[in-house]
This record gives sequence, C-alpha cells and structure tokens, in this order.
Amino acid sequence: MYDYIIAGSGLFGAVLAHELRQKHKSVLVVEKRRHIGGNIYSENITGIHVHRYGPHIFHTNSQKVWDYINQFTGFNRFTNTPIANYNGEIYSLPFSMYTFNKMWGVITPEQAKAKIDEQRRESGITEPRNLEEQAISLVGRDIYERLIKGYTEKQWGRPCSELPAFIIKRLPVRFTYDSNYFNALYQGIPLDGYTKIIENMLEGIEVKTGCDYLAERGQLEGLADKVIFTGQIDEYFGYSLGTLEYRTLRFETEVLQDTDNFQGNAIVNYTDSITPYTRCIEHKHFYPGNDTLGTVITREYSSEWQSGDEPYYPVNDAKNNSLYEEYRKMAAEKCPDVIFGGRLGEYKYYDMDQVILRALEVSAQIL
Repeated sequence: MYDYIIAGSGLFGAVLAHELRQKHKSVLVVEKRRHIGGNIYSENITGIHVHRYGPHIFHTNSQKVWDYINQFTGFNRFTNTPIANYNGEIYSLPFSMYTFNKMWGVITPEQAKAKIDEQRRESGITEPRNLEEQAISLVGRDIYERLIKGYTEKQWGRPCSELPAFIIKRLPVRFTYDSNYFNALYQGIPLDGYTKIIENMLEGIEVKTGCDYLAERGQLEGLADKVIFTGQIDEYFGYSLGTLEYRTLRFETEVLQDTDNFQGNAIVNYTDSITPYTRCIEHKHFYPGNDTLGTVITREYSSEWQSGDEPYYPVNDAKNNSLYEEYRKMAAEKCPDVIFGGRLGEYKYYDMDQVILRALEVSAQIL
C-alpha cells in the first residue's frame, strides 16, 4: 500500500517524509505519542508557545539548512543568553568575560587567561582524562566547582571524574563580552511554534498518532516495501544484545497567573548540587516583547532511564558505543529493508540542524 512506513514524526522522520513525498513516493507515518513532532513538540498555553520536552533554540551555520527550514516557518530574532544560578549568585553563560569578571574581578582577556592558566598549572593536568580534568583545563577550578560540577552531575547522574572528556568540549568559552551561547550565523525560535513546522512538513501525508510501530509491527510490516525506524535500535531487536543506556528527563510545567515575569530570562541553569532540577525555563521569553498576561515555567529534572521512560540523551561512552555498533551490524545483516535513523536509531546526540542535514543525506541516498 505504501512505498515507505516511517516510525516516528520527529524532525528526522518528518523531513524524510516530506522529501519522499516530493518525489511522489507514498508514505505512512506512525507515531507512538498522541501528537506529532517528537521532542520538538510545542503547544499553546494561555497564549504562550510552550516547549513540552525541554527548550529548543534553532541555530545553524548552514545556509542550506536555514533555507530549508524557512520553507516551513518564519523565525524571530531570539538569541540564547542563558544564565547560571549558583546558590543565589548569577553568572553569565556561556563562559565569557562577563563570567570571568564576576568570578575573579578580571577585566581583560589577558587577565582571564592568566587566571585560568594559573589554576590549570595548580591542578597538574596535562592530558585531560575525563570531564572534570577537561573542564578545569578549559576554565579553571573555580568555574568548574561553581558552574559545571553540580549541574553536570545532576544531568548525567555520575561523578564528573567518571564522565568522558568530550561531553564538555561542546561548551562555549569566549574571551569577549559576548553572551550569545551559540556561535551560529542563524538563530531563532519559529514564530508559530515548532509543531507548525512539522504540520507543514507532513502536509498531505497520512499520519497515525497513538500507534506504536513495535507493538503493531506484525500488521504494519506488510504494508510497505521499506521501513524507516527512528526509535531505539536496541528496542527494535528486543534488547537481545543488551540494553543501551540513556538519560531521561522529567518536566514540571506550571502556569503562573499572578506574575508576568518570573525569572527575567528564558533559561536559568541551577548549577549547585542541592537544587533538585537542572534548569528552569520561562517560555514567554523565547518571544521578545511578548506581553501576554501571566507566564508559564518548566522545571527540568534529569534521571537514569528505565524501561518505559522516554529516552533523551544517549550515554556515548566506550561501553555503550561498542554495544550500539553490534546492533548496527545486526541491523545491516538482518534488516536490509529497514533504515535506522535519528537520535535513537543511530544512538547519537544531534542538534536540530544536524538532524535536518542527516535526514536530507539519507533521503538522497534512498532516492
């Protein structure tokens, strides 16, 4: 009945569905959740676009990706300038001259670099072996202790000394007075919310929500020549080789009708170890100038993934990457008509622009 069944209506699946339909392929999209959009799903609450599964700020240096996504929506001018709250003290993120000035009273980049070099020498670190040593090498012990250690250990549920160094390499460090978190040419939030993007991508395509592909595989497999699966690759094979590890998130969203401005910023990271949540989101600040009465906040909690939870972040250490490679080989040998893709299918963290590029690459290959 169809050329392709796509399991999952997140950004990866939606881009592929759109590209296949543009080439006159028949597509059925099945989605386990009751709504489309995967983790970028947004909903309107009291006139405010709320990111249901954590904040998503679109950013890219790719002209190709920017032109592509703008087919489906317009973007505002939002610039991500998160702040850190450490026991009531506020620091600028990313780590910039504002951070260094607040931490040490330094004014020039030369002074900041000298302070970091001093703390690096005192630590005796020459070749960072883990996240803790990598962080101290990048920004010194003071910033590590106040702004990295507590947040990271809440996020990953492990001591920083047991986490791989590469995790912290994504963190921007700048010796300028620039609070823009992303060093990206293009950045913003979709004017009509993220769900509208997915709706426009899937226009004219048959979509079934509340349909778990794995639970209904027996009925669905015979309906198409090919399957594109964007769920967990280990779950697809019944965890037969073992279970890949993930971190999961829990969100507490609250509508505050008695205040129009709760925290003065879209994202506040809580970097102490005592506060149980990692960050608090105030959604109306994603739309500068939003004068809607009241506000909506979301507190985000991180924990170890268990079966039945929603997997968010792959734990890409050596053990899990090796296990994923075994599943990838199994997929290639046993399921040549199934394409595994996206964050869960490839067991890899992707930013949104990377998801789009990957989906366009896969669509070009299969077409």
